Amino acid sequence: MDYEIMMNGTVRIGQRAPEFDAQTTMGNISLNDYKGKWLVFFSHPGDFTPVCTTEIIAFSKANTYFEQLNACLLGLSVDSNSSHLAWVYDIYCKTGVRVPFPIIADRSGEIARKYGMISNDVSSTETVRNVYIIDDKGIVRLILVYPLNVGRCIPEILRALQALQIADANKVSTPANWVPCEPVILPSPNTFSGLLERNEEIEKNKNGMNWYLSFQNPKNCNLIEKEENKQLKDK
Repeated sequence: MDYEIMMNGTVRIGQRAPEFDAQTTMGNISLNDYKGKWLVFFSHPGDFTPVCTTEIIAFSKANTYFEQLNACLLGLSVDSNSSHLAWVYDIYCKTGVRVPFPIIADRSGEIARKYGMISNDVSSTETVRNVYIIDDKGIVRLILVYPLNVGRCIPEILRALQALQIADANKVSTPANWVPCEPVILPSPNTFSGLLERNEEIEKNKNGMNWYLSFQNPKNCNLIEKEENKQLKDK
């Protein structure tokens, strides 16, 4: 697998995330440091650029909500650590927002190329806006890729993270436009008797369309929006 990643310069959903050791704004780290945590690993094209600045601020403001989901944020660009430090300090001085997560200084582009963060058809040096959600076992579970000129939607990344966690915890799937704590999709039955039983349940509970599409309320759902609204009211 390591050879395949090295040659293709990309990772795929379901693979173990490639290991790395890196220098960051918060000291040296490795992927292994996040064992037991979910990781939202994202790249940005460059420091002191407008779209990236808005994203770093937005990620910083949402950090508490990622932490509630046992998730850590980790940024990366090919700029130097000194540049990263100057940039986050400028953000702090101008906005009062302190960036609470590390940003990797990947000057050689080794990590960026290993993860497929550089699209040579766009730029051979800058990373595009990749997002990798890596689970607490080190497996890549979701990949998002945005172009240089489109900023990411942080609430959607949070929603996708919650969807993965709820689907895992309940052994279910989430429907289109799912938002946290709304009904989830039950696995379809694999036998004819199971089909008949499921249709009886749907007839009784009005919780689906047919045996292959039925719903239930998820268990252990962490509705972080309620916490966000509470914090806003307390300010």
